[in-house]
Amino acid sequence: MGKRPRFLLSMEVECEPYLTSDHRLMLEKSQEVMIGISFLMKALGVKRAVVGIENNKPDAIKKLSELAPEFPGIEIAALKVKYPQGAEKQLIKAITGREVPSQKLPIEVGCVVNNVGTAFAVYEAIQKNKPLIDRVVTVTGKSISKPSNLLVRIGTPIDSLIQHAGGLPGDTGKIISGGPMMGKALNSTDVPVVKGTSGILILPETESARLKVQNCIRCARCVSVCPMGLEPYLLERVVVANELEMAENNRIMDCMECGCCHYTCPSARPLLDYLRLGKSKVGHIIRTRVNN
Repeated sequence: MGKRPRFLLSMEVECEPYLTSDHRLMLEKSQEVMIGISFLMKALGVKRAVVGIENNKPDAIKKLSELAPEFPGIEIAALKVKYPQGAEKQLIKAITGREVPSQKLPIEVGCVVNNVGTAFAVYEAIQKNKPLIDRVVTVTGKSISKPSNLLVRIGTPIDSLIQHAGGLPGDTGKIISGGPMMGKALNSTDVPVVKGTSGILILPETESARLKVQNCIRCARCVSVCPMGLEPYLLERVVVANELEMAENNRIMDCMECGCCHYTCPSARPLLDYLRLGKSKVGHIIRTRVNN
């Protein structure tokens, strides 16, 4: 018999810079979000839910706190602003003090984590019999003339969203699906919005150009900032050498791809690129092992 959860944690911690879609959803659909959380509590059989909101969103904290007394068992927790606190393991640690073991899921410590968008989608599915056919997407950037949060149908071309926000600026250097830390660059805007599209970020050339890669100076900054306690400099080396067994033994699959190591590296090492590559290769090996 599987483990049963004791807590439902609702993730309203939008810690990526620029992205505000979840914040907007909390403000405009707060009642619906709280009802969706109640439905999730009933489905999971839990009596307590904690809604974690970073304290740089006082309007959302105030609005949901005013609604909380109407929903038994739901608490609102104001959290310090930290990156990457939006990841489920970090959110569990921040709210409950529990640490999810390596290669394990939150259920191992009695928790289930859901996003505000999931809670709203559950509300619409149950109350309105509506499938997940749309979502809120942030379209933003320093040079965008009309930064917006848009409720769009899944499948809408990203180019249409950019045009609605004023068009592609002339100084565009990179178009990112997601946020600046964990998002992925697009080589074309002729791609659709999918259910995981949280935002479209347009970065100017001055902020998107990569610095020249230099030799690792063994400063260990990447180690000090890794929220999962990994050694990114070592994982980069073993992935380059194709030592995938060593990469697995050094817990590369625990990497959450937050980009902290990449951002802090004074030598501009492409750490995140190699970690993603290594995870892909090691993940394939693990799946093959399980299937055989």
